[in-house]
Amino acid sequence: MKNFRRLTGFMLFHQFRRIFAILCVACGLLQAQTPASGPLPFVPGETLTYNVTWSIFPAGQLVATLKQLRDGPGDAYEIDVTARSRGFVSLLFSLDNHYQAVFDPRTLCSREIYKTINEGRRHKRTHIIFDGARKVAILNEVDMATPGHPIKHADNGIPGCVEDILTSFYYLRRQPMYVGEKISLPVNDGSKTQEVVVDVQQRQRLQTPMGPRYALRVEPRAFGDLYKKKGRLLIWFSDDKQRLPLRIKAMMLIGAITGNLASVTSAPPPSSPPSS
Repeated sequence: MKNFRRLTGFMLFHQFRRIFAILCVACGLLQAQTPASGPLPFVPGETLTYNVTWSIFPAGQLVATLKQLRDGPGDAYEIDVTARSRGFVSLLFSLDNHYQAVFDPRTLCSREIYKTINEGRRHKRTHIIFDGARKVAILNEVDMATPGHPIKHADNGIPGCVEDILTSFYYLRRQPMYVGEKISLPVNDGSKTQEVVVDVQQRQRLQTPMGPRYALRVEPRAFGDLYKKKGRLLIWFSDDKQRLPLRIKAMMLIGAITGNLASVTSAPPPSSPPSS
């Protein structure tokens, strides 16, 4: 029984780390390097709260809040995300992650992302700067679980405009979607820029805590280094002006892991610079 629990915990730990990353990545999409036109489907103050389940078991919660940073002309937007395991799954492994990404609301290009990862015995802090002018991603990562471990540093080439694992989520919400469309796009997480192909498959009616909504189901077909394991990932975006990501479902060997949008709030939070 003890060995079974260890094995199950090990499998769930890695699978839930992936699903929480997927919830943040939401298929990482970038289409063009031109400024967005028309109103954005999201505004500062929006908070999205997801309940994550594994089969019938509560597994965790993810909360994403959009803020505006007051840093001059074209004030940047910041996405602040927390992801935590809970319930039965917390008995097998613990997860408490925090992400902050800054992007230009005019172009939707990412400027930088901070990641604080606490997953079991894994504790890391990562900062990636996306320098569009120089076309380079600058990564610095600290292994907090190993005192005295040297800082990991890397410079990697990128397109002039690139998305990170959080801003890609909001970039996709900005894009028009049509059933049968295929979208091929790059995303960067501090290393080599990866290509992602996404199929817009169906329009479906979903029951949600906000009432029934029509949604467009999309499926990423290729993730490169961002998604190496076998399985399927489906994402449902509301077919309306908000383009809310209503549901995210990963189907793998251990079963289905699902993130359902539980609530949407719009109370403006206080602006604050990203933590260092």
